[in-house]
Amino acid sequence: MTDSDRARPIQPQDQPARLDALERAVRERTDLVPRAGIVLGSGLGGFADEIEDPTAIPFEEVPGWPVATAPGHAGRLILGTVEGVPVVGIQGRFHLYEGNSPGLVVQPVLLFRRLGASVAILTNAAGGINPAYGPGTLMIIADHLTLTGVSPLLGQNADELGERFPDLTDVWAPAHRAALHRAGEQEGVNLEEGVYAGLLGPNYETPAEVRMLRTMGADAVGMSTVLEAIAARWIGLEVCGISLVTNPGAGYTGKPLTHQEVMDEGAAAGPRLARVLRRFIAGFEAA
Repeated sequence: MTDSDRARPIQPQDQPARLDALERAVRERTDLVPRAGIVLGSGLGGFADEIEDPTAIPFEEVPGWPVATAPGHAGRLILGTVEGVPVVGIQGRFHLYEGNSPGLVVQPVLLFRRLGASVAILTNAAGGINPAYGPGTLMIIADHLTLTGVSPLLGQNADELGERFPDLTDVWAPAHRAALHRAGEQEGVNLEEGVYAGLLGPNYETPAEVRMLRTMGADAVGMSTVLEAIAARWIGLEVCGISLVTNPGAGYTGKPLTHQEVMDEGAAAGPRLARVLRRFIAGFEAA
């Protein structure tokens, strides 16, 4: 896939045909029907090892998908089971800052729904805006701020996928947030809760922007997730998610920010997140 292919606009009306091709490609490998879809963000791809009897498909073998370029993103679509619950996951994701169009960024969550999932679990690495949420904090996403300047729903709507004006009042499902808190308590893992701000990237925020985001009510900031959440609700998926705070926001420590911090904290917190997700997903079987 060329850079121009990555950037080519994909309107909602274009998605049904693209999803047909994606579904055919997956069904050539497996007939598993997932209950949940999981997006594993920067440094958090290790949870893929928790998926049993996996069928793994590299992004470059999925029609219309580019190779993942973000550090820490393996770039694989994986189907299998967790605690007996069928799941589909992506180890890595597509970002706007890689030059991808919004319609491409959200195709994985659209595919989750097409394959049969009813819940999308979105994870990410984020910078801490709330001073109380230091590195290593796992934050359940209660709401979000979309500050990317674009939406995956721009253009002619595909009414067969979702309505023209989707409601986002409870985009981050209260019932699933409560279930994540219970999973954390059962595993002895502390989980905070807060608002995630999604920006374009790839540059980190300035100290002034961090102060602005705090004034706006953000607790963490990153470069992903918000478009996926919008698209997931558009097509009727229930949405929940967890941010791993990997570093304080710019200006809090006086030190420069690096992606290595993201990777290091992801490696350290990955096992805690994996325990919470495994317990949370196991609850689907009980339900």
